[in-house]
Amino acid sequence: MTIAVQPSSVRSGFEFDREQELLHTHCAIPFSFLGLHGHPSGKGLVLRVWRPDAFRVDVSEYPTGKLMGSMRKSDSGGFELSFPRRRKHFNYQLSVYLEGGGHQKIYDPYQFGEYVLKEEGIDFDALYRHQGAQLQQHSFNARRHVQGVLFRVYAPNARSVSVVGDFNQWDGRLHPMASADDGIWRLFIPELDEGALYKYEIHDAQGNCLPLKADPFGRFSEQWPGLASIVHDEKKYQWQDKGWLDTRGQLYDKPMSIYEVHPGSWQRSPESEPLDYRALAKKLIPYVKKMGFTHIELMPVAEHPLYESWGYQTIGMFAPTSRYGSPDDFKYFVDRCHQAGIGIILDWVPAHFPNDDHGLAKFDGTALYEHPDSRRGWHPDWKTCIYDFGRPWVQDFLISSALYWLDEFHIDGLRVDAVASMLYLDYSRNDGEWEPNIQGGNENLEAISFLKRLNQTLYERFPTAMTIAEESTSFPGVSRPVYDNGLGFGYKWNMGWMHDSLEYMKEETINRKYHHDKITFSTVYAWSENFVLSLSHDEVVYGKGTLLTRMPGDDWQKFANLRTYLTFMYTHPGKKLLFMGGEFGSWHEWNHDKGLDWELVEDSQSLNAGIQKLTRKLNKLYQTCPELYELDCSESGFQWLVSDDRDQSVLAYVRFDSEGHSLVVIHNMTTNVRHGYTFGVPVAGKYKLLLNSDTKEFGGSGVAPGKGIETVHKTNHGFEQSLSLTLPPLASLVLKPV
Repeated sequence: MTIAVQPSSVRSGFEFDREQELLHTHCAIPFSFLGLHGHPSGKGLVLRVWRPDAFRVDVSEYPTGKLMGSMRKSDSGGFELSFPRRRKHFNYQLSVYLEGGGHQKIYDPYQFGEYVLKEEGIDFDALYRHQGAQLQQHSFNARRHVQGVLFRVYAPNARSVSVVGDFNQWDGRLHPMASADDGIWRLFIPELDEGALYKYEIHDAQGNCLPLKADPFGRFSEQWPGLASIVHDEKKYQWQDKGWLDTRGQLYDKPMSIYEVHPGSWQRSPESEPLDYRALAKKLIPYVKKMGFTHIELMPVAEHPLYESWGYQTIGMFAPTSRYGSPDDFKYFVDRCHQAGIGIILDWVPAHFPNDDHGLAKFDGTALYEHPDSRRGWHPDWKTCIYDFGRPWVQDFLISSALYWLDEFHIDGLRVDAVASMLYLDYSRNDGEWEPNIQGGNENLEAISFLKRLNQTLYERFPTAMTIAEESTSFPGVSRPVYDNGLGFGYKWNMGWMHDSLEYMKEETINRKYHHDKITFSTVYAWSENFVLSLSHDEVVYGKGTLLTRMPGDDWQKFANLRTYLTFMYTHPGKKLLFMGGEFGSWHEWNHDKGLDWELVEDSQSLNAGIQKLTRKLNKLYQTCPELYELDCSESGFQWLVSDDRDQSVLAYVRFDSEGHSLVVIHNMTTNVRHGYTFGVPVAGKYKLLLNSDTKEFGGSGVAPGKGIETVHKTNHGFEQSLSLTLPPLASLVLKPV
């Protein structure tokens, strides 16, 4: 028989100090005081419970349910009950009667001390397996278990941390967490399930209470104004894309045509609301499949508090934004893409983060994630914090995030945003606003080291996935392996090609001969990196217009120019990326609050529909002609035929595949029809016309290059045979030797 004995009213100094710490939410070692412990007198056990919101707490033995006694409440709000005849710890439940009314029967979180504080080896590259809110099961014995959530959060400089949420009325007094030498705070809360809202209440080293913090490793987030993290069960979703993952491979010698999408504004519902992930799967995937793109690149879907940031001010590095549904809804979208044979690339943002109160900034009262020196920890352009890339925890955190998307969501690639801002200490800074590195240079050596480790780790663990750098400078070896002194990315956006070619295309056609080098210069460096030719969202915002409106001339010329430009991109060495709306020549700049102008292509005979048909044709041509992709990364896949005809603004080149087969491409960049244009080609004989961007099907004038295209024996451009063609106005031709 167990006898419950009320404790003496005299409190020891240890007990008083601990209760005062709990009262002021400053307790860092709650398991040393709460739960079952040896009685200070040496006789039996004492149970201590901290429930300042209750007026009565009863203790029952588990699993028998036998009442063991009522606990005595101290002046501070703690409860205590002694068991002088007990020697061994036992399992119990509490009946808690709340001051404001109501009754709870619960397991005491502080009876699980050994389970909580025992931590096996941590894989620091995959911290998501250890950190955050993990649904777990604690076993009392072989037959009895309790389900709950094990919370872990890194806050090494905090005085105390509590879990608060809708399950404890956001009361920081009720669930203080336990600190440890590794800086990680832990607490298992039994009977808590998915869907629970939570944050962390953190007191800094001086005892000041900070704004409530969302979980840096939170898997699911509440939208404004709550912005809480949400407990989520990651193990429920059943993937059906094994066939895709088993056959997925690197694409250096394969076609890669990427459709860049902002999920909230690709298309809207009849009520002008963004589509959710499942509606996107239903509508976007068939469209992308029909258009012939191989991949969808999503602008950042990691949780971000400000929709207007397009996702580039990320706070939830492990959470798909709940604006469009749950994490399982996002998994469904990726799964359906893979089942349709479409790869998924995510924009991922390790360069900076916003300083919202509930985020990473001053997380434990110190610069835990951001660099403490504002010259390296604050971005003047974006008014955001910059990660401290030299800190091991920050590197582990970011690499874990990257791995998480590849692992948990089966993502095929990450496009790493704003790499240039990471590489240089003087990025967007004037003299005196930055400090040289230890070698006296402007390179951010810590960021460079981080990027190398990031790419090495990702390719080691997911060798068939890829990383793509948005890097706008001439930093060497961005897409070269780390062992070859590179950064280790798989690909790099070709910002130089994008800038120069758009500058050329916006010129009036009569003036293009004065800017000829802008359209040819890209082949000087085309094989210095593994390039993606990007016509991204950045080119259709901030008053730049659209691809169509940048083109000179009247409406007919604008569309003809765009058709030629798209053909130039698809036949130029490098993988392809086109932002949504560019595939049909949108007239309006992209607006994140509206869907695309789909009414422009409702009439199948419109000029916009012609651009759409051409894009579809280009994707098909690109994927069925190895000459256009197999040797993208090798200079042997390209040869100029005509690069110096600036007076007539004509370009001609040949693309080769790995077996020496070839395609001939020629562009007339003016409105003049050029009859009998003659140029040398490497292969003699008949040629088949694969594409004429000026056909009426695409909205062109219908000028044909001629009948029976065949070489003549005439030396030209170093070749013994030549083609003589009619070049349609503002048009491109693609020819294949028969």
